Amino acid sequence: MALLITHKCTNCDMCLPECPNEAISIGDEIYVIDPILCTECVGHYDTPTCQKVCPITNCIKPDPDHQETEEQLWERFVMIHHSDKLEG
Repeated sequence: MALLITHKCTNCDMCLPECPNEAISIGDEIYVIDPILCTECVGHYDTPTCQKVCPITNCIKPDPDHQETEEQLWERFVMIHHSDKLEG
């Protein structure tokens, strides 16, 4: 599933450069994660890097509105980073 940044966010800028999918951006008040780009770092790291670097406990949590299997996250990773190699 995609991740969600909660209102605990202090806009500290720690997560933004860490996202390998560029799924994190500046929202109206806090950073936001685009669920279409978030793979929970599947294909890059063992655990979501944004959660690892965030200094606020439980600030970045699973998004209950975007529940996906690991297989779906892998498929998204391939589409984001290797779509040029897929047969048409």
